[in-house]
Amino acid sequence: MAEAMIAGLIKGGLFQPEQIIVANRSNTERLQELTKKYGIETTHNKEKIVQDATTIVLAMKPKDIKAGIDGIQDHIDDQLIISVLAGISIETMTSLLGKQAAIIRAMPNTSATIAKSATAIAASEDVTMAQIKKCQSLFEAIGICKLVEENHLDAVTGLSGSGPAYVYFLVEAMEKAAVEVGLEPDVARELIVQTLLGASEMIASSDKHPSQLRKEVTSPNGTTEAGITILQQKGFEEALISCVKRATERSHELKTMFSEALVTTDK
Repeated sequence: MAEAMIAGLIKGGLFQPEQIIVANRSNTERLQELTKKYGIETTHNKEKIVQDATTIVLAMKPKDIKAGIDGIQDHIDDQLIISVLAGISIETMTSLLGKQAAIIRAMPNTSATIAKSATAIAASEDVTMAQIKKCQSLFEAIGICKLVEENHLDAVTGLSGSGPAYVYFLVEAMEKAAVEVGLEPDVARELIVQTLLGASEMIASSDKHPSQLRKEVTSPNGTTEAGITILQQKGFEEALISCVKRATERSHELKTMFSEALVTTDK
């Protein structure tokens, strides 16, 4: 996710390479890769980055948040902190920092790699409107960005955070079906991808509800109706709703687990 953001920010002209500095704990080879590919500065000295930065992006694994924050607390003043760590609440980060800070939680998805992420952000009370707009501009460089309440981020995680995997699963099933009805895999893949792109563009460009667009494709007693009937019989809609709800619940469970584990470790 960090690399996707770097690529989007540079490609979109929002930042010059020399304005971006990246640190990690010990993987020098990975830092050299990023320097070679994007022309950015890299270091293992996270304290120096924090001192010099106006915006700090936390993009380590959630379990490494305490180690990532250790050593930089004394250097946090009025910088904006953006976290893309799933399951780590603003309250937990504030506790680990030991002070109030301008913190924004962000939930992008993996489509950030191609600048098509659907990102939602939630801000602490210490964040200014100017900082919110700055954060939105960062994520709009890799897709779209919506401001939500923090208690809605679990739902965002279950919907758009995990959403690309649901679509990939759908494509897997459509590819298997295509082969079973006699199509060549490569032909099926191209047809499926274009079908998804076209349907997405139709939804994005039309004022009509998706249910209306579906009805317009579904002629009485036609092929589409026959297929939709099977999806309804198999509980397709119920399965998807349950899928998003369970992923949302799991996001909440992980948030609670991380919070409790970090508090325990901190004690």
